[in-house]
Amino acid sequence: MKIMVAIDDSDVSFYALRWVLNNLSSLTSSTNTDSSSSSSSSSSDESVLTLVHVQSPLLHHVYPVGPGVYASPTIMESTRKAQEENSAALIARAFEICREKMVKAESLIMTGDPKDMICEAVEQGHVQLLVLGCRGLGMIKRAVLGSVSDYCTHYAKSPVLIVKPPTKEMESKKAKTDRGNSNENLCSVCRILSLFLAPSLSSTLPNQRTILSRDEP
Repeated sequence: MKIMVAIDDSDVSFYALRWVLNNLSSLTSSTNTDSSSSSSSSSSDESVLTLVHVQSPLLHHVYPVGPGVYASPTIMESTRKAQEENSAALIARAFEICREKMVKAESLIMTGDPKDMICEAVEQGHVQLLVLGCRGLGMIKRAVLGSVSDYCTHYAKSPVLIVKPPTKEMESKKAKTDRGNSNENLCSVCRILSLFLAPSLSSTLPNQRTILSRDEP
């Protein structure tokens, strides 16, 4: 099975990658099979994970208020190098997450509009499942900038899985549940200790009262 995960500089995309590694057992099972199977096994049965990152195209000119301003070749070269370093760092971070789960992955870096490039990569790579993180854009940003996940859902030539990170309300509920569980565990420990300590305390308290009474004038 060919799975593609879109990676960008947002935490949402890395959350989607971790979700895939934790929940899609075909990736880990294929890795374990590869380590124990012979070299004659067919590659069609293997699951392939591809990490795709799309760089924004460099603009040779900008249009502020007034005439257009063209960037010099030196600025363009430095910008291009910085963009390549940023892309390499993102892919390296994604590879490290895959390595922790013992999952092999391959990378694909493209340049252009993310919506179009991701759909093109899906079609050319014969991807069977595309995984995207959901940024949760508001209505205005979604209308002006467009949503990559919405576009790919309609135009990608494969099933699309959109992974939404937990909301703050869900995280707060989980934290409260964890605190409640810890309090319950502490109470149960206290009850167990009271069962063992109650007999000894009951036997020592009368003696203490007798000693105090003897000290009285």
